Amino acid sequence: MTYVILLGAIVIGLPIAFAILAALLYFMAVGDFPYNIRIVATQMFGGISSYPLLAIPLFILAGELMNESGITSRIIAFANVLVGRMRAGLAMVNIWASVIFAGLSGSAVADTSAIGRVFIPEMEKKGYPRDFSAALTAASSVIGPIIPPSIPVIIYALTVTGVSVPALFMAGVVPGLLLAVFLSVYVYIFAGHYEKAGEHHDFAERKSSRKALLEGIIPLLMPVFVVGSILMGIVTPTEAASFAVAYAMFVGLFIFRELKPSRLAGLFARAMRDSAIVMVVIGAVAAANWLLNYNRVPNMITDFAVNYMSEKWMFLSVVIILFLVVGLFLEGIAAMLVLVPILHPIAVSLGVDPTHLGIVIIFNLMIGLITPPMGLCLFVADSIANVGIGRLSRTIMPFFLVELLVLIIITFFPDLVIGLPKLLGLL
Repeated sequence: MTYVILLGAIVIGLPIAFAILAALLYFMAVGDFPYNIRIVATQMFGGISSYPLLAIPLFILAGELMNESGITSRIIAFANVLVGRMRAGLAMVNIWASVIFAGLSGSAVADTSAIGRVFIPEMEKKGYPRDFSAALTAASSVIGPIIPPSIPVIIYALTVTGVSVPALFMAGVVPGLLLAVFLSVYVYIFAGHYEKAGEHHDFAERKSSRKALLEGIIPLLMPVFVVGSILMGIVTPTEAASFAVAYAMFVGLFIFRELKPSRLAGLFARAMRDSAIVMVVIGAVAAANWLLNYNRVPNMITDFAVNYMSEKWMFLSVVIILFLVVGLFLEGIAAMLVLVPILHPIAVSLGVDPTHLGIVIIFNLMIGLITPPMGLCLFVADSIANVGIGRLSRTIMPFFLVELLVLIIITFFPDLVIGLPKLLGLL
């Protein structure tokens, strides 16, 4: 009955955190359990009572400030100078602007919203079909949580496994760039006919190339300072997130001067709301994981897996399939918090590198953001393009296959993931 309540709540559209809590409360109210129902609240607050988790609302706030600071247009102009004159140049700019934006927000949804509002109508003017423009914007936004700094990476490292945050940050660099390269190759081959090669894309406020490059460096310095200070051991991820907020506010108020003091209250309120959503999910899953551990469910699954999956490739294949299926129906952070504590011990017992596993899982779940029926980036892109989820889902399938190919490559060639952290002495 507990599982019926959980699945029923999800089907009717109840947020995943409240669906989990409803199932837990029912189980503890009617089950033969040695604790009273208050243990759910205790475990929830215990799950979010952590200083390192302050990095999550701070990075969310930094992303909000960046979006309001005029940084998006500068990033687009910067990317336009770099790749805008190539075949399918505007599509290339879309992809590489997402790469740069990834170093600022760490959120695929924020990327889709910020980049999509500029690119979808602009690409349509240049001859690209509107559904193709929306699909490319959603697909390239997946890069956001892979390249550091990344909110899913922080959650994975701090609340799930205890894997090194700097190591995970660096492990995401090559997969993120590899995805950008594969998407670029695809649009170069299959989308070049939409647009004349070498056409100059003089949007993003018609800035000169030199000015665009100079102004583009300013936002690029933020991830350099944030990630660099973490790698050098100068600050913790939480302290680095505080610096990101201060940097974004300074740039918006005093350098670009597009961030108005009157807007700050609204930005802080939005960041608090988005942070609360994440924290409620973390708290609910913490309570569920406590109950699973109490009933030794992870131990039973681990014993079963060790007996029947003796090779790394078998386990990694199951992980890919499992998270692709789960990503169709569950929000990525919730799925990660529920499943990783179970899968992590199995991976360790089979000799799978925990850092490699983390990037594979995060990459896997980010693909879920562009797959129907619950792909959040699809809905955000469609809210801008208004082409219909059905049409957009069909258009995005080639991009999904490209991303699946990259996922398979980084899964079975782990040196692409852990090579950079090893080179930097983080593993």
